[in-house]
Amino acid sequence: MEFKEQSIKGVFTILPTYREDERGYFAEVFKAEFFAANISSLPLIQENIAFSREVGTLRGLHAQAAPFAQGKLLRVLRGVILDMVVDIRPDSPSLGQSLCLELSAASHIQLWLPPGLLHGYQVLEANSEISYRVTAPYAPQSEFGVIWNDPELNLPWHELAQRPILSAKDENLPSFRQLMDSIANRKIVPEK
Repeated sequence: MEFKEQSIKGVFTILPTYREDERGYFAEVFKAEFFAANISSLPLIQENIAFSREVGTLRGLHAQAAPFAQGKLLRVLRGVILDMVVDIRPDSPSLGQSLCLELSAASHIQLWLPPGLLHGYQVLEANSEISYRVTAPYAPQSEFGVIWNDPELNLPWHELAQRPILSAKDENLPSFRQLMDSIANRKIVPEK
């Protein structure tokens, strides 16, 4: 497996080794020992799958507060997405910085996101399916987020975002500044 730290500290891309022949391919996509030694010692306790039918579907930007802050190891099982990450860790040197990566089933690239980051993605191919392993269970009482098109963040969404398909919850998320005020006042603790 190859891994590379990205511009936001603690965020890694991981590329498993694929062995191909005339029948197809085989790959070890997760090895707990490798993961703990090279990426994070946080245990991955649950795996989730998200399926999006339509191009332009946009999910996010979401996170969970401590003690349910989630690290995520995600990969695209089918289709193509534009993945977006924003660092909201108060003591991070990359606080407020974002990272945008196109991920696809064909590329096989996985993405590790430590706790304390906002995460969202935009579907670029119909019937896209994403798998993500997490370090904490879903806890709706600790969930929070930021509106996807916050002008202060100015995230580089694909042109499809001019008319995104959003959930009602995602349409009504607060601004980045409102979230940062809540973090500064300790109303939200983004990581342990």
